[in-house]
Amino acid sequence: MMLRQVTLEDIRPIAIGAGILGTGGGGNPYLGGLHLASIIRERGPQTIIDPFDLADDALCCVVGSIGAPTVSIEKLPEGTEMCRALRLLEEHLGRQFDAVAIAEIGGANSMQPLIGGLQAGIPTVDSDSMGRAFPEIQMSSFLFDTDATAAPLAMVDAADNAAVVPAAVSDVWAEKMARNIAISMGARAGLAGTIMSGAQVKAAGVHYTLSLAHHLGAQVIEAQRQKADVPAVVAAELEGEVIFQGKITDVDRRVSKGFARGGVRFESFHGADVLEIEFQNEFLIAFINGEVAATTPDLICIVTEEEGEPVTTEALRYGTRVAVITVPAPPQLKSEAALEVVGPGAFGYDVEFRPLPGGVIGLRPAE
Repeated sequence: MMLRQVTLEDIRPIAIGAGILGTGGGGNPYLGGLHLASIIRERGPQTIIDPFDLADDALCCVVGSIGAPTVSIEKLPEGTEMCRALRLLEEHLGRQFDAVAIAEIGGANSMQPLIGGLQAGIPTVDSDSMGRAFPEIQMSSFLFDTDATAAPLAMVDAADNAAVVPAAVSDVWAEKMARNIAISMGARAGLAGTIMSGAQVKAAGVHYTLSLAHHLGAQVIEAQRQKADVPAVVAAELEGEVIFQGKITDVDRRVSKGFARGGVRFESFHGADVLEIEFQNEFLIAFINGEVAATTPDLICIVTEEEGEPVTTEALRYGTRVAVITVPAPPQLKSEAALEVVGPGAFGYDVEFRPLPGGVIGLRPAE
């Protein structure tokens, strides 16, 4: 069932579900949940609207944090970055927004459009542009097959620094400029951009992913209560597969050029198999015993073995016992145009993308 508003009771299931869908990135969901809770206590629930209830000429944009997830747990936000970036972009345009969409349904970035929308007094659309999280701005379904562009965009930090990028020759260049600004802001900033009409949101969005995150998180909480096999429940809900269970034996993680980059190694509980995953904010490619097991844009999700709680890139720790789940990406990420931007080749991997069968991300929720 689609969410119509987000209350305090909805935060924990959204945080769990979006943490899993975020494939390691999107920012720490626990901290994002604390921030959202403080705003809801102050202002009340946030209104969620069906993307197909948007007027075709409605003015929308996406908001979210840009930077390295590892920085986000050390450098807390001031709290109004999303709203200030939104207002700065409105000032540049000379027009107010009617709604905000979700840049990525991953981790804390699933909640930033709720926070920014509440503070600005406008609703949040139950639609994002990835059905997961990706590290770069141009990796967005809103940009693949529409006339929307990443710029103009506005950015602010926790202090009084602010910047507007009025234009870019391409979405890739918009990412490069925004990334450099984010680095100068301490590798964490609030961003508003990708201006769209309601018609463009409806045509290009990965819809109902906020509702999916909430449903997934609620199923995890219920499975925990029943002491069920939580990773298996997650895989079943997303039409995915648990491909590995074991413990983390090595982590290589660093902040480079505004991203958290590196890799993580796991050994199976019986000691016979090894899994290796490489990441750039998000988990991108997985190898089991040296053979490719999954690649972007399909989702590679890591959860704790018993509780099924999401494990993000900044939370990877030696000895953690985990389950690794692969999940089919939404169809918007599998077109020829999309794969040029979010397929393995876009990240420098000379491997063929072999899509996982099935998938539920982006489907309309059951009434």
